[in-house]
Amino acid sequence: MTEKGPDGAVAQPLVIRRDEVEDTGLRDHLRDPVDRTARPGRSSGRPDRRRARSLDVTEIAADKLAAVARAAEHGDRIGSKDEVRALIGVSVGTLNEAIRLVQAQGLVTLRPGPGGGLFAAQQSPMVRLGNSVLALDSEPSSVADAVRIRNALDPLTVEDALWHSSPADIAQMREQIERMREAVDADDSTSFVRANWQLHACIASVSSNLMLRSFYLSLLDIIESHTLAVMPVTEQPLPSYIAQRYRLHSDLVQAIASRDRDRALALIHEHNTTDQVTPHEFH
Repeated sequence: MTEKGPDGAVAQPLVIRRDEVEDTGLRDHLRDPVDRTARPGRSSGRPDRRRARSLDVTEIAADKLAAVARAAEHGDRIGSKDEVRALIGVSVGTLNEAIRLVQAQGLVTLRPGPGGGLFAAQQSPMVRLGNSVLALDSEPSSVADAVRIRNALDPLTVEDALWHSSPADIAQMREQIERMREAVDADDSTSFVRANWQLHACIASVSSNLMLRSFYLSLLDIIESHTLAVMPVTEQPLPSYIAQRYRLHSDLVQAIASRDRDRALALIHEHNTTDQVTPHEFH
C-alpha cells in the first residue's frame, strides 16, 4: 500500500544528513555504508593542505570576480587582466584559474588584443539551469528534492526510450536488471539501489532531448553522491521489498523492449506512487 500523509500526498523519502548520522550514532545501524574514497579521483589518504588552501584562494577570487561581473551591464568592460588582478589582489596564476571558473559560469568573456580584457557576459538559459542544479546540490534537502523531480521526469524518459531505444540500449538495461537480481539474491540493498540508478541512467541516456537527459542525469548524480545507505520507508521486510521492486523494473524494461507504451507508462506510474527505498544522505 502507498504510504500517504494527512493531505493525501505520497510520503516523500526521509533525508538524514551526515552530521545527523554522526550525532545520533545511526551510522552503526546502517548496513553497507558506501565507501566514497573508492570513487575515481578521490584519495583515501590525508588531503594535501597546501592544495586545499590554493583551491580556497582560487574560489574566493572567483567569487569576487563573479560579483563584479554580476554588478556590471552585459558587454561592459571590467578591465584588463592586470587591472582585475590588482582589484582582486591575487597572483597571476590564481587570477587565471578564477577567470576559468567564472567563464564556466557564463559570467565573463575574455577578449584579446588592444582594448581587450575581461567583459561582463549574459548567462545563457542552459548555463543558468546548470548553476541552479549546482545550487540544489548544496542544499540540505537536496536528496528529497532531487528524488521528487526525478520521479516527475520519469514518464518523459520512458516515453523517449519507447521510441528511440536500440537493441544495444535494451541490452544495457537488461544488464542492470541482472545486477539487480543478483543483489536481491545476495540480500544486498545498497548494490540493488545502485544498479537501479544505473538502469534509470540507461533509460534516460536514450533520450534525444539534450536538456531532459542532462538534467535527469544530474539529479541522479546528486542522489548517488549524497547517499550513505538505503532503507524501505515502511514496515515491509527489506528482502521482500527489493524483490518486489526488482520485478517491477524487470517488467518495465520488457515493456520498453516490446514498445508497449500503455504498459510502460502504467509501470512507471506504479514505480513512483508506491513506497520507495529511503536514501540516507551522505553529505
